[in-house]
Amino acid sequence: MNALLLFFRQLLTWLYWASRPESECARRDASARVWRETRQPLSCHILAMTISTNPHARQCLRRGGSCVVGVSSKDSAMDLADFRKEYSDRGLRREELDVDPVAQFSAWFDHATELHVHEPNAMTLATVDAAGMPYQRTVLLKYYDTNGFVFFTNYGSRKAQQMAENPQVSLLFPWLTLERQVIIQGRVEKISTAESLKYFISRPRESQLGAWVSNQSEVISSRQFLMQKLAEVREKFTHGEIPLPSFWGGYRVVPQRIEFWQGGPSRLHDRFLYRLENSAWQIERLSP
Repeated sequence: MNALLLFFRQLLTWLYWASRPESECARRDASARVWRETRQPLSCHILAMTISTNPHARQCLRRGGSCVVGVSSKDSAMDLADFRKEYSDRGLRREELDVDPVAQFSAWFDHATELHVHEPNAMTLATVDAAGMPYQRTVLLKYYDTNGFVFFTNYGSRKAQQMAENPQVSLLFPWLTLERQVIIQGRVEKISTAESLKYFISRPRESQLGAWVSNQSEVISSRQFLMQKLAEVREKFTHGEIPLPSFWGGYRVVPQRIEFWQGGPSRLHDRFLYRLENSAWQIERLSP
Protein backbone atom coordinates (compact mmCIF):
# COMPACT_ATOMS: atom_id res chain seq x y z
CA MET A 1 0.00 0.00 0.00
CA ASN A 2 2.80 2.41 0.92
CA ALA A 3 4.63 1.60 -2.31
CA LEU A 4 1.46 2.34 -4.31
CA LEU A 5 0.99 5.70 -2.57
CA LEU A 6 4.61 6.58 -3.24
CA PHE A 7 4.17 5.68 -6.91
CA PHE A 8 1.14 7.96 -7.32
CA ARG A 9 2.90 10.79 -5.48
CA GLN A 10 5.82 10.54 -7.91
CA LEU A 11 3.52 10.33 -10.91
CA LEU A 12 1.47 13.37 -9.89
CA THR A 13 4.62 15.38 -9.20
CA TRP A 14 6.12 14.63 -12.60
CA LEU A 15 2.82 15.15 -14.43
CA TYR A 16 2.58 18.58 -12.81
CA TRP A 17 6.05 19.61 -13.94
CA ALA A 18 5.51 18.08 -17.36
CA SER A 19 2.63 20.50 -17.87
CA ARG A 20 4.61 23.58 -16.85
CA PRO A 21 6.36 25.93 -19.30
CA GLU A 22 10.02 25.30 -19.96
CA SER A 23 11.00 28.45 -18.03
CA GLU A 24 9.81 26.82 -14.81
CA CYS A 25 11.92 23.71 -15.24
CA ALA A 26 14.59 24.87 -12.88
CA ARG A 27 12.13 24.81 -9.95
CA ARG A 28 11.50 21.05 -10.12
CA ASP A 29 14.71 20.08 -8.34
CA ALA A 30 12.86 18.76 -5.28
CA SER A 31 10.83 16.29 -7.32
CA ALA A 32 13.97 15.21 -9.18
CA ARG A 33 15.62 14.44 -5.87
CA VAL A 34 12.64 12.29 -4.86
CA TRP A 35 12.96 10.40 -8.14
CA ARG A 36 16.70 9.84 -7.80
CA GLU A 37 16.39 8.69 -4.19
CA THR A 38 13.54 6.20 -4.71
CA ARG A 39 13.94 4.86 -8.29
CA GLN A 40 10.77 2.74 -8.12
CA PRO A 41 10.94 0.33 -11.08
CA LEU A 42 7.22 0.44 -11.94
CA SER A 43 6.92 4.23 -11.96
CA CYS A 44 10.17 4.42 -13.90
CA HIS A 45 8.65 3.17 -17.14
CA ILE A 46 5.48 5.26 -16.87
CA LEU A 47 7.41 8.42 -16.10
CA ALA A 48 9.75 7.70 -18.99
CA MET A 49 6.78 7.51 -21.35
CA THR A 50 5.41 10.79 -19.96
CA ILE A 51 8.74 12.54 -20.43
CA SER A 52 9.40 11.15 -23.90
CA THR A 53 6.11 12.59 -25.18
CA ASN A 54 6.40 16.02 -23.59
CA PRO A 55 9.19 18.36 -24.75
CA HIS A 56 9.02 20.50 -21.59
CA ALA A 57 9.41 17.45 -19.39
CA ARG A 58 12.31 16.23 -21.51
CA GLN A 59 14.00 19.61 -21.16
CA CYS A 60 13.46 19.49 -17.39
CA LEU A 61 15.03 16.05 -17.28
CA ARG A 62 18.08 17.26 -19.18
CA ARG A 63 18.58 20.26 -16.93
CA GLY A 64 18.15 18.22 -13.78
CA GLY A 65 20.65 15.57 -14.80
CA SER A 66 18.35 12.71 -13.76
CA CYS A 67 18.64 9.33 -15.44
CA VAL A 68 15.36 7.74 -16.56
CA VAL A 69 15.33 4.03 -17.43
CA GLY A 70 12.90 2.88 -20.10
CA VAL A 71 13.66 5.37 -22.88
CA SER A 72 14.95 3.58 -25.97
CA SER A 73 18.48 4.15 -27.25
CA LYS A 74 16.99 5.75 -30.36
CA ASP A 75 15.11 8.32 -28.26
CA SER A 76 18.24 8.94 -26.20
CA ALA A 77 20.24 9.65 -29.33
CA MET A 78 17.64 12.17 -30.48
CA ASP A 79 17.66 13.80 -27.06
CA LEU A 80 21.43 14.27 -27.24
CA ALA A 81 21.08 15.93 -30.63
CA ASP A 82 18.49 18.26 -29.12
CA PHE A 83 20.71 19.40 -26.25
CA ARG A 84 20.92 23.15 -26.60
CA LYS A 85 22.08 26.06 -24.49
CA GLU A 86 22.04 29.60 -25.74
CA TYR A 87 24.99 31.45 -24.25
CA SER A 88 24.70 34.94 -22.83
CA ASP A 89 25.84 38.06 -24.66
CA ARG A 90 28.40 38.88 -21.96
CA GLY A 91 31.10 38.79 -24.60
CA LEU A 92 34.83 39.42 -24.36
CA ARG A 93 36.52 42.38 -26.02
CA ARG A 94 40.16 42.97 -26.80
CA GLU A 95 40.33 46.12 -24.69
CA GLU A 96 39.22 44.16 -21.62
CA LEU A 97 42.22 41.85 -21.75
CA ASP A 98 45.36 42.31 -19.70
CA VAL A 99 48.58 42.37 -21.70
CA ASP A 100 49.87 39.57 -19.43
CA PRO A 101 48.00 36.26 -19.86
CA VAL A 102 48.84 35.12 -16.32
CA ALA A 103 47.28 38.31 -14.95
CA GLN A 104 44.24 37.70 -17.17
CA PHE A 105 44.04 34.11 -15.89
CA SER A 106 44.27 35.37 -12.33
CA ALA A 107 41.33 37.74 -12.89
CA TRP A 108 39.19 34.93 -14.30
CA PHE A 109 40.28 32.49 -11.60
CA ASP A 110 39.40 34.99 -8.86
CA HIS A 111 36.01 35.52 -10.48
CA ALA A 112 35.35 31.77 -10.58
CA THR A 113 36.33 31.51 -6.91
CA GLU A 114 34.12 34.43 -5.86
CA LEU A 115 31.14 32.86 -7.64
CA HIS A 116 31.78 29.51 -5.91
CA VAL A 117 32.50 27.49 -9.05
CA HIS A 118 33.00 23.91 -7.86
CA GLU A 119 36.75 23.24 -7.63
CA PRO A 120 37.86 26.10 -9.88
CA ASN A 121 41.44 24.77 -9.70
CA ALA A 122 40.43 21.44 -11.30
CA MET A 123 42.02 21.16 -14.72
CA THR A 124 42.29 18.54 -17.44
CA LEU A 125 45.90 17.58 -18.13
CA ALA A 126 46.53 16.14 -21.60
CA THR A 127 49.67 14.15 -22.38
CA VAL A 128 50.80 11.93 -25.26
CA ASP A 129 52.68 8.62 -24.95
CA ALA A 130 55.57 7.41 -27.09
CA ALA A 131 53.17 5.79 -29.57
CA GLY A 132 51.27 9.02 -30.09
CA MET A 133 48.24 7.97 -28.02
CA PRO A 134 46.73 10.95 -26.12
CA TYR A 135 45.66 10.66 -22.49
CA GLN A 136 43.64 13.00 -20.29
CA ARG A 137 42.91 13.19 -16.61
CA THR A 138 41.81 15.79 -14.05
CA VAL A 139 44.45 17.16 -11.70
CA LEU A 140 44.43 20.11 -9.30
CA LEU A 141 46.30 23.34 -9.81
CA LYS A 142 48.10 24.09 -6.55
CA TYR A 143 49.70 27.42 -7.38
CA TYR A 144 50.72 29.55 -10.31
CA ASP A 145 52.79 32.62 -11.08
CA THR A 146 54.58 34.19 -14.02
CA ASN A 147 56.79 31.09 -14.22
CA GLY A 148 53.93 28.68 -14.82
CA PHE A 149 51.19 26.45 -13.41
CA VAL A 150 52.07 23.81 -10.80
CA PHE A 151 50.48 20.46 -9.92
CA PHE A 152 51.72 17.42 -7.99
CA THR A 153 51.79 13.70 -8.71
CA ASN A 154 53.70 10.44 -8.34
CA TYR A 155 56.89 10.38 -10.43
CA GLY A 156 56.19 6.74 -11.34
CA SER A 157 52.66 7.39 -12.62
CA ARG A 158 51.61 6.93 -16.21
CA LYS A 159 51.36 10.67 -16.81
CA ALA A 160 54.84 11.19 -15.32
CA GLN A 161 56.26 8.60 -17.70
CA GLN A 162 54.53 10.23 -20.64
CA MET A 163 55.74 13.69 -19.66
CA ALA A 164 59.29 12.33 -19.47
CA GLU A 165 58.92 11.05 -23.04
CA ASN A 166 57.12 14.12 -24.38
CA PRO A 167 57.15 17.26 -22.19
CA GLN A 168 54.63 19.10 -24.41
CA VAL A 169 51.31 19.14 -22.53
CA SER A 170 48.00 20.97 -22.42
CA LEU A 171 45.77 22.13 -19.56
CA LEU A 172 42.05 22.92 -19.73
CA PHE A 173 40.02 24.80 -17.12
CA PRO A 174 36.31 24.17 -17.89
CA TRP A 175 34.42 26.88 -15.98
CA LEU A 176 31.16 25.94 -17.69
CA THR A 177 28.80 27.73 -15.31
CA LEU A 178 30.55 30.98 -16.25
CA GLU A 179 30.48 30.05 -19.96
CA ARG A 180 34.28 30.23 -19.92
CA GLN A 181 37.24 27.99 -20.50
CA VAL A 182 40.99 28.51 -20.54
CA ILE A 183 43.43 26.34 -22.51
CA ILE A 184 47.14 26.42 -21.66
CA GLN A 185 49.76 24.76 -23.84
CA GLY A 186 53.39 24.54 -22.92
CA ARG A 187 56.37 22.56 -21.76
CA VAL A 188 56.32 20.72 -18.44
CA GLU A 189 59.26 20.49 -16.06
CA LYS A 190 59.85 19.15 -12.57
CA ILE A 191 60.01 21.70 -9.79
CA SER A 192 62.77 21.58 -7.18
CA THR A 193 62.70 19.20 -4.22
CA ALA A 194 62.60 22.23 -1.93
CA GLU A 195 59.43 23.49 -3.63
CA SER A 196 57.82 20.04 -3.43
CA LEU A 197 58.72 19.75 0.26
CA LYS A 198 57.25 23.17 1.02
CA TYR A 199 53.93 22.10 -0.44
CA PHE A 200 54.05 18.55 0.99
CA ILE A 201 54.35 19.72 4.60
CA SER A 202 51.30 21.96 4.10
CA ARG A 203 49.11 18.96 3.16
CA PRO A 204 46.80 17.26 5.68
CA ARG A 205 48.47 14.30 7.36
CA GLU A 206 46.15 11.78 5.68
CA SER A 207 47.06 13.19 2.26
CA GLN A 208 50.73 12.85 3.13
CA LEU A 209 50.15 9.20 4.03
CA GLY A 210 48.26 8.68 0.78
CA ALA A 211 51.28 9.81 -1.21
CA TRP A 212 53.32 7.02 0.40
CA VAL A 213 50.64 4.35 -0.12
CA SER A 214 49.80 4.59 -3.80
CA ASN A 215 52.09 3.40 -6.57
CA GLN A 216 49.99 5.40 -8.97
CA SER A 217 48.72 3.71 -12.17
CA GLU A 218 49.93 0.24 -11.14
CA VAL A 219 47.44 -2.65 -11.27
CA ILE A 220 46.28 -3.75 -7.79
CA SER A 221 44.19 -6.68 -6.62
CA SER A 222 41.61 -4.83 -4.53
CA ARG A 223 40.87 -1.75 -2.45
CA GLN A 224 41.57 -3.87 0.61
CA PHE A 225 45.19 -4.03 -0.56
CA LEU A 226 45.35 -0.21 -0.46
CA MET A 227 43.78 -0.03 2.99
CA GLN A 228 46.25 -2.59 4.30
CA LYS A 229 49.16 -0.54 2.96
CA LEU A 230 47.66 2.60 4.50
CA ALA A 231 47.52 0.89 7.89
CA GLU A 232 51.15 -0.17 7.53
CA VAL A 233 52.30 3.32 6.56
CA ARG A 234 50.28 4.91 9.33
CA GLU A 235 51.94 2.57 11.81
CA LYS A 236 55.38 3.34 10.38
CA PHE A 237 54.92 7.08 10.76
CA THR A 238 52.99 7.06 14.03
CA HIS A 239 55.39 9.50 15.64
CA GLY A 240 56.92 12.60 14.17
CA GLU A 241 56.59 14.26 10.79
CA ILE A 242 55.96 12.33 7.59
CA PRO A 243 58.89 12.73 5.18
CA LEU A 244 58.55 13.70 1.53
CA PRO A 245 58.57 10.55 -0.64
CA SER A 246 61.42 10.52 -3.13
CA PHE A 247 58.95 9.37 -5.82
CA TRP A 248 56.47 12.23 -5.39
CA GLY A 249 56.61 15.91 -6.27
CA GLY A 250 55.53 18.78 -8.45
CA TYR A 251 55.53 19.73 -12.10
CA ARG A 252 55.34 23.18 -13.62
CA VAL A 253 53.72 23.84 -17.00
CA VAL A 254 55.60 26.76 -18.57
CA PRO A 255 53.04 28.34 -20.93
CA GLN A 256 53.71 29.02 -24.58
CA ARG A 257 50.10 29.57 -25.64
CA ILE A 258 47.06 30.52 -23.52
CA GLU A 259 43.57 30.78 -24.98
CA PHE A 260 40.62 32.45 -23.27
CA TRP A 261 37.16 31.36 -24.46
CA GLN A 262 33.93 33.16 -23.62
CA GLY A 263 30.61 31.69 -24.77
CA GLY A 264 28.47 33.89 -27.00
CA PRO A 265 24.98 33.86 -28.58
CA SER A 266 24.39 32.09 -31.91
CA ARG A 267 27.54 30.04 -31.22
CA LEU A 268 29.63 33.13 -32.05
CA HIS A 269 31.96 32.70 -29.09
CA ASP A 270 34.81 35.06 -28.27
CA ARG A 271 38.28 33.50 -28.38
CA PHE A 272 41.58 35.23 -27.73
CA LEU A 273 44.95 33.52 -28.02
CA TYR A 274 48.09 34.72 -26.24
CA ARG A 275 51.12 33.42 -28.13
CA LEU A 276 54.68 33.76 -26.85
CA GLU A 277 56.95 35.08 -29.59
CA ASN A 278 60.49 36.37 -29.02
CA SER A 279 59.84 36.57 -25.25
CA ALA A 280 56.78 38.79 -25.81
CA TRP A 281 53.10 37.88 -25.71
CA GLN A 282 51.12 38.44 -28.91
CA ILE A 283 47.30 38.55 -28.66
CA GLU A 284 45.13 37.35 -31.53
CA ARG A 285 41.38 36.97 -31.88
CA LEU A 286 40.33 33.55 -33.21
CA SER A 287 37.23 32.68 -35.14
CA PRO A 288 34.77 30.61 -33.13
